[in-house]
Amino acid sequence: MQKSKLTDFGLCVKTELLRQGMSQAELEKSVSEDTGLFVDSGYMYKILTGQRSPEKIVSSICRILDIPAPTE
Repeated sequence: MQKSKLTDFGLCVKTELLRQGMSQAELEKSVSEDTGLFVDSGYMYKILTGQRSPEKIVSSICRILDIPAPTE
C-alpha cells in the first residue's frame, strides 16, 4: 500500500495546525460543527492528500485556520 503525499494545501493545513497548537482531531471536530457534515481522520487524510476536495469542507478548514483557499 502506497502512502499518498500531502498536497500544497495539505501541507499548509498541517503547518498551520502546528503553528496554532491545534490537533488534527480538534480541526475535524470544528469542521464538523461548522458544516454539519461528518469529518473523521480518514476523510481529512483524503482531503489533505488531494483524493477528495469537497468545497464546503475545504472552505470551512480555511475559515477555521485563517488560511487562503487552495488554487487549482
